[in-house]
Amino acid sequence: MCTPAAAALGTPRVPPARDDWRRSPSAEHGHVSAAMPQIFRHSTNYLARTTIYGAVFILLAALWVTAEITRSGWNTGAYIERQQPIQFSHKHHVGDDGIDCRYCHTTVETSASAGMPATAVCMNCHKQIWADSPYLKPVRDSFKDGKPLEWIRVHDLPDFAYFNHSIHVAKGVGCSTCHGRVDQMPVVSQTQSLQMEWCLECHRAPEKFIRPRSEIFNMEWRPPADQKQKGAELVKTYHIQGANVLTSCSTCHR
Repeated sequence: MCTPAAAALGTPRVPPARDDWRRSPSAEHGHVSAAMPQIFRHSTNYLARTTIYGAVFILLAALWVTAEITRSGWNTGAYIERQQPIQFSHKHHVGDDGIDCRYCHTTVETSASAGMPATAVCMNCHKQIWADSPYLKPVRDSFKDGKPLEWIRVHDLPDFAYFNHSIHVAKGVGCSTCHGRVDQMPVVSQTQSLQMEWCLECHRAPEKFIRPRSEIFNMEWRPPADQKQKGAELVKTYHIQGANVLTSCSTCHR
C-alpha cells in the first residue's frame, strides 16, 4: 500500500499482485491446483480421427487384396495352359471327332483316379491316321520303347484333400462342371480354383449342380430353368448325403 506521503507526491498506486491459481473443489479444504496448459491444437483431434479411419481402411484394403490374390490364377493355377510332351488337342479329339471321355480316361467311373491313356490307346488310331506325322514321333517312340509318355498334370489337388472321380460321376456330377468345356480347348487349362470354398459351394447345395447320369459326359449340357426342382429329385434318386455329411471335415480330409 502507498503511504500518504507517496500519494501526495503523485506516486502511482501499485495494484495488488495477481496469481494464475484457480480455485478447485479442493480449495475449500485449503488446497489449490495449477491450470493445465493446452499442448495440442484443436486440429490435432481431426488428425487423430483421420489416422484411425485411414488405418482401418488400409487394413480392410489389405485383407481384400490378399483375398483376391489367393483366389487369382497366379495362386490357383486356373486358366494357365500346360504344354504337354505332344501337341494333343482336346478340341480336335473331343469336339471335332467326338471321342468319348471314357475312351482315354478309362477308370473315371470305377476308380478315384480318372486314369491316363497308355500309348497303345493313342496308337489304336494313329497306326493308320497321321502315322508318319513328325508331331507324333514321341508317341511312336514311346510305343516302340515301352516308355510311357510323361504327361503334365493340369488339375492337381493337394495331398491332404481326398477326391474320388467314381463317386462324383455316380452322383451326377458332370465332367464339364469341374473341368469346363474341354471340347473347346486346344490346350487344356484349369477352369476352376479347386479351392475348398469352391468345393463347399457344391457340397452345401448339390441340387444346383448335379445332372442326370445320361448327361455326365455331355459337354454341351446346361442346367434347365427348373434345375433346383429337378436337382432336388436327383438328390433323392441318387441317395446323396445331406449337407451336414458333405461338409464334414472327414469327408474330404481323411
